[in-house]
Order: sequence, then structure tokens, then C-alpha cells
Amino acid sequence: MQRRRLDGRGTLVVPGEGAAADVRVPLEIAASYRARTKGLLGRDAVDGAILLSPANSVHTIRMRMPIDVAYLDRRLTVIAVRTMPPGRLGLPRLRSRHVLEAEAGAMTGWGVRVGVRVEVVEAPAGELGAR
Repeated sequence: MQRRRLDGRGTLVVPGEGAAADVRVPLEIAASYRARTKGLLGRDAVDGAILLSPANSVHTIRMRMPIDVAYLDRRLTVIAVRTMPPGRLGLPRLRSRHVLEAEAGAMTGWGVRVGVRVEVVEAPAGELGAR
């Protein structure tokens, strides 16, 4: 049984290849309907990434910047990665349970690609702060 996520902050851990160290990225977790609906709308930049959970599609209508979108299955394995310009509607991915969003080009640098299983380390409740 999967644990339900809460809105908050954490760290995205992308495993390194070979002897390379894991990549750790600041992560915002949007699990409530309100937080998922807002996503990156109205922002000019994002520090790290945002995880929409649960989600299987996104749009970039009214966004100010192009974004990288990674669709994740229930085990947090990447099943597709796309770069979406503003004003687009993404098609739903049937196996997707979570969507990871970041500034365009960021995911390539982190090593996020199809088949990679990422990890989400949520910040303890005391570190979340007021939202």
C-alpha cells in the first residue's frame, strides 16, 4: 500500500552512473488539489523541481517558461521525458502516477531519462515551515 504524500519540500535523488555520485535536487511536493493545479503557473523560474502527485498529465497554458516534464510510474521509475514550450497541453500517460517538472534542460543535466528510478526524500514536518 502506498503512503499518501503531503504538500511540502524535500530532495529529489537521481542515481549517478557508474562511479558518479547521486545528484540531489531541491524538490517542492504538490500533493493537494490546489497545489497541483497551481504547479509552476505564474513563476519565472523554479529552484530545483516540483513533483505533482498524483498526476498523469500536465499543461503549460499560461506558463512563462518552457519546462522539462518527466512522467513517473508508481515506483518512481521514469517512463517518459518531454520538454514542453508554453501554451501546450500534454497527453495523459496511462502508467504515470507522478509528474516531475523543472526548467527546460535541467533534467538532462541531472541524468533523468527513461528507465531511471528516482527517489524522493521528504523533509521532516518541522522543516516544512508555513505555506
